[in-house]
Amino acid sequence: MLENAKLYDKDFDSNATRSWASTTVVGGTTYATGLFWQPLQNKDDPYTEIEETAASVMEGADFFALKQGKVVQFGICSSGDGYRRGMNSLAASVAMATADKSSLLAVFKVDNGWWYCCIRNDIILTDGDMLFLKEEDAKEQFSSMLTVPDWGRKIAPAEWGVDGAQAGDLVALLADTSRAKLQKIKALRGIKLYAILLISAVLGFWLLSTFVMDVLFAPKKRPVIVAPVRPKIMPVAPPKPVVMPWDTIKKPEEIMGYCYRDTMLLVKIMPPGWLIGGINCTDTGTTVSWRRQIGRISWVDKALKESGIKFSARSISTDGNTLIASTSYTPTIVKSPPVYSEVDLKNVINDLFQSLDMGIALSDKTETVDVPSPDPRTPPKKVTYRLVGFSFSSMQNPLKWQDILTKFSGLTITNIRYDTTNAMWQYEGAIYVL
Repeated sequence: MLENAKLYDKDFDSNATRSWASTTVVGGTTYATGLFWQPLQNKDDPYTEIEETAASVMEGADFFALKQGKVVQFGICSSGDGYRRGMNSLAASVAMATADKSSLLAVFKVDNGWWYCCIRNDIILTDGDMLFLKEEDAKEQFSSMLTVPDWGRKIAPAEWGVDGAQAGDLVALLADTSRAKLQKIKALRGIKLYAILLISAVLGFWLLSTFVMDVLFAPKKRPVIVAPVRPKIMPVAPPKPVVMPWDTIKKPEEIMGYCYRDTMLLVKIMPPGWLIGGINCTDTGTTVSWRRQIGRISWVDKALKESGIKFSARSISTDGNTLIASTSYTPTIVKSPPVYSEVDLKNVINDLFQSLDMGIALSDKTETVDVPSPDPRTPPKKVTYRLVGFSFSSMQNPLKWQDILTKFSGLTITNIRYDTTNAMWQYEGAIYVL
């Protein structure tokens, strides 16, 4: 059943050729599509946040666009994919044109393909701005999101026959809406530009006044005045940047991949006279145990050494009947900000698992962290963030669940346990909410 849940994008077809485009023409105007969209956290200094995000998540990204609205977002892209400065962002323009309906699921037929747009609660989803070259790819992506309830507006080509969907006219939709143009990420703007202009003006005025005073109106002779030495003022250290908890998430797909790899290697170790127990994976490593039946310690020790696995730790109980071994791994740290409110996320997850005919347990969780004060002399304040915890059992391994679970931004994997007796996987984790 999981193999039929098409909740992921395909950037390349089976022949390894690109299956998407970066620009399209609507009503004689060229629009940019396929931007990577993220909610803007720091509205006081957006350009620093945009530059840091571009450096960490998209190598070569040098353009961005801003979407205004209830939720301000920025999308980034690379000129290497054909984007040019001054192009209008199609997703941002449509989002502002349909602001009266905060959730939009749409596919528009354009000159060079089928443009897919997905906006939820005034947020353009990370993969909600794609121009597919093949109709079946766009239809597959559109159908996968139809399982999510409560769309304010659905738009699809009439020949698709989608129940409740309107036929879209991009030219009419974009006729009287605001535009969001692509800008250079690394450019002088805002405070930096004003500061340079101010410094240049002050320097120019000083040079001019010095020339006038020293050359044209220079006095015959002035007494030498020795200025008193001013006391040295120690600068106050700047405040540390605020790091949100979802800015340092251990990459979930890597944890699931490592867990499956180590589990499949560990179940092959079968020391004579020893019985393997459950296998437990966390975000730092995998732990397994063996219980003695009639074997000897030297037998299980030899089996572990000959397995070829690099164990980070091993221990034997004082009675010599239980051996515990661990492996370790270091997942990549990524930024994964929340997208859904608590209520919307629970509805989406429950609807997904109902479509898979599976049960899942959800719970409310909180996480309290210390946030530095803007004044370094003031102690940090405690801020509480909300999460939705989840747990479920499945016969399917972590590789089958990778693409489904990682569609939820803000996802953390807490524990994956494999029952070697029943070949059953138990998944536990949590997702940050707005």
